[in-house]
Amino acid sequence: MRTALFQSSGHPGHVVENLKVLDAAAARAAAAGADLLVTSELFLTGYAIGDDLGRLAEPADGDAADAVAETAARHGLAVAYGYPERAGGTVYNSVQLVAPDGARLANYRKTHLYGCFEHDHFTPAGHTVVQAELNGLTVGLMICYDVEFPENVRAHALAGTDLLLVPTAQLHPYQFVAESVVPVRAFESQMYIAYVNRVGPEGEFEFVGLSTLAGPDGVARARAGRAEELLLADVDPVLLAASREANPYLRDRRPPLYGSLVWSSPVPPLQGVPTP
Repeated sequence: MRTALFQSSGHPGHVVENLKVLDAAAARAAAAGADLLVTSELFLTGYAIGDDLGRLAEPADGDAADAVAETAARHGLAVAYGYPERAGGTVYNSVQLVAPDGARLANYRKTHLYGCFEHDHFTPAGHTVVQAELNGLTVGLMICYDVEFPENVRAHALAGTDLLLVPTAQLHPYQFVAESVVPVRAFESQMYIAYVNRVGPEGEFEFVGLSTLAGPDGVARARAGRAEELLLADVDPVLLAASREANPYLRDRRPPLYGSLVWSSPVPPLQGVPTP
């Protein structure tokens, strides 16, 4: 499945303009044979726009969602886009996946909020694994900081995710996440990960770009630079199957040993067992 990663910050604070930018990117991606277009975190509104995040937040089936669905159907490709979602009186940091015919396939709300800014403007969600079927692949959704928790990605692996979409707003100086952490996550959980960043200065933040599609062998199939870019790479189910057959991580797991992962405090040593 040819996947287009749209590394862009669009026009922060201007939803209508961002919908136009998205439509143009979808046209370019479709012309290049892409089956799926993935945007950055909060692409529809911008990230560093303060209280405007709440003002511009819309329901998952709001006007902006309808406009994205029209874009997907017009160009015949699936679209995953980041946006602030309003659900009653609550605002979530969300990503929605829309099918090539405009149908809404899945909606994910960020579970791990990063820093004071996100905690001030969003509510963390409580459901980790959200998936949909697309072109014969199981596609999972996640947002930025979520992927930095290995338990999150492993949960997707155990649920059968083949391609994990991660709209992100990765800041300077943490570019090692894009360069190193994401490929390692793809390898240790045997999946493809599309990590799609914002780019350049925005408010108090500096986004580092470096969007990538990492394969199950830990190799970046494509990597963007530090400017706006439409990146294209292929998700190969044959390579994925071969990699899973050759890599024993998931087969060699010993779940009874991992109970401590759910502890909220440091794990005490076992009595009578020497510690390193």
